[in-house]
Amino acid sequence: MHLVVLGATGPTGRVLTDQALAAGHHVTAVARRADTLPARPGLTAVAADATREGALDAAVADADAVLSALGVRPSRAPVSLYSTGVANAVAAMARHGVKRLLAVSSAVLDPDWRPSGEFLFNHVLDPYVNRVVARTAHEDMRRMEALLAAGALDWTVVRPAGLFDHPAVTAYRTASGSADGVYTSRADLAAAMLREVVENAHPRAAMGVVTVDTRPGFLKLLREEVLRRR
Repeated sequence: MHLVVLGATGPTGRVLTDQALAAGHHVTAVARRADTLPARPGLTAVAADATREGALDAAVADADAVLSALGVRPSRAPVSLYSTGVANAVAAMARHGVKRLLAVSSAVLDPDWRPSGEFLFNHVLDPYVNRVVARTAHEDMRRMEALLAAGALDWTVVRPAGLFDHPAVTAYRTASGSADGVYTSRADLAAAMLREVVENAHPRAAMGVVTVDTRPGFLKLLREEVLRRR
C-alpha cells in the first residue's frame, strides 16, 4: 500500500514510518523538516506544513490511506494542529479521491474511560495531567474528531492512553471507543494503526489501543513525555 504519514518526524510518526516500511508499504513521510529522515527504499520524504491550506495535495496524490501522527507538546497554550492539519488533509484527499484516513487522538476523549484498578491515576493524576496540563490539546482533538464525524471519509480515530517508548511490539489490546489501560507504547500504537488500515475493523469510529504486557514508571513517563518536552 501507499501510505502517507503526517507528522513523520515526531516520536510516534517515526515509529509508524519505520514499521510501515518494514511491512513493505511505500511511505510518503510528511513533516516540516522531512529532510531529517534518513533515505531508505520505499520512502519519499515531503517537506510540508500540514497547517497550511493546500500544502498536502502533492503528498496525498495516489495514496491508499493517510495516517496522521500529528501531535504537540503538552502545555496550556492554545492548540489547533490536530483540527487544522486533519482538515487540510481531508480537503486534499477529497481533491484526489483518497478515502481512508486514520488519526491519532486520545483515550481521554472517551468520557467513560477509567482504567480498572487505577485509583491513583483515575482520581489524582488523570484530572491534573490530562485535563489541566494537556487540556487545550484534547480540546483540539475533539474538534478534529467532530470534523471527521461530519465528513464523508472512511476514517478511524485511534485513541492511545499515556504514550511511552518501547523497543518492540507487544500483545497490545484494542477496543471500540477506548481500551481498558493506562499506557500505550508507540510501537503498539503504530502496529495497531497499520493493522487497522488493512483490516478496516473500526470504520467511522474510534479505536482504543493499550499496552498490557509492560508499563513505564510514572515518574519516568512524566519526565520524558511531559517535562522534557516543555
